[in-house]
Amino acid sequence: MNNTKSLKDNKAVQTAKDIIQSYNGKPLRIMEVCGTHTHEIFRLGIRKLLPENVRLISGPGCPVCVTPVGYIDEAVKLALEKNCLICTFGDLIRVPGTKKSLAGARSEGAKLKTVYSPLDAVDIARDNPDTQVVFLAVGFETTTPAACLAVEKAKKEGLKNFSILGANKTMPNAYQALKGSADAFLYPGHVNAITGTELCEQLCGQGISGVVAGFTAAEILTALAVIIKLSQEGKPFFKNCYPRVVTSEGSKPAQELVKRVMIPCDSEWRGLGIIPMSGLALRDEYAQFDALKKYGIDEIKGKPNPACRCGDVLQGKCRPCDCKVFGKVCTPMHPVGACMVSGEGACSAYYQYGMD
Repeated sequence: MNNTKSLKDNKAVQTAKDIIQSYNGKPLRIMEVCGTHTHEIFRLGIRKLLPENVRLISGPGCPVCVTPVGYIDEAVKLALEKNCLICTFGDLIRVPGTKKSLAGARSEGAKLKTVYSPLDAVDIARDNPDTQVVFLAVGFETTTPAACLAVEKAKKEGLKNFSILGANKTMPNAYQALKGSADAFLYPGHVNAITGTELCEQLCGQGISGVVAGFTAAEILTALAVIIKLSQEGKPFFKNCYPRVVTSEGSKPAQELVKRVMIPCDSEWRGLGIIPMSGLALRDEYAQFDALKKYGIDEIKGKPNPACRCGDVLQGKCRPCDCKVFGKVCTPMHPVGACMVSGEGACSAYYQYGMD
């Protein structure tokens, strides 16, 4: 069975490579929105297969990268001034805030705990009733349901010492904000597994082209080949190239869970500013689990390092290697911006796999 699949994949890869490498049309800009796609494309050497008139742009599909500086400042304030135990995914700890990162706050006595799921934070709160626990809820449609599940569980169990600092985001309006940055989007398959394809079809009706892609070599190359082929027809297009996982309706249970717990709101994206109705906030009935409200903290407007060009990278305005501090002052060991910290960041990919 595996051998049969391998043969099919090899044939698909060769067909896709032939389409990609034979392209001689007008310059084509393709934005791979997902950070995992960015790293896989580098790791698999796919960029080296592209003709000169096809350019891949790394977009804002890394949740840590698009989280604004002010959010880190809020987390630091909760840790140092409110004495909260901050539970977070590992990447966020080293993201610079205006004055310090969470790692810097830890050196001053802040309590941090790396977790693999929001539900881990709920367990910690239950097991430590005298400790105020705050989970840093960042991410897109794929991770938001787990944060909602954690909040529901905390409410059901009557936990008074659990809350979230929310920065969950949704992709559709970000595509609108970025539509001038690329000729077509390589849509992230895991996001569409939750949302379905209806939104992408609507975007196509608004003149925004894109293809949903999986994460294997065959799936990524096939999606790029489809974009190249359909772009030559001169009209907006959409194609689901990840049908083994992505359906038209998506995950209804996940969608319903998020609607129960959260409502859309305006949200700040690093480099993109405020994108209307691109974020998610807790509904009023869950307000006691909103860390900013619970601890009376006003939203903080952070100040990014002026030398960092993460914002331009996330908009496709420059490549990471175009930034003056890239690979010099800014490295994975000493990051200046979030795109170098995250395992899904474009700067991290360029540094790890070599400049484009």
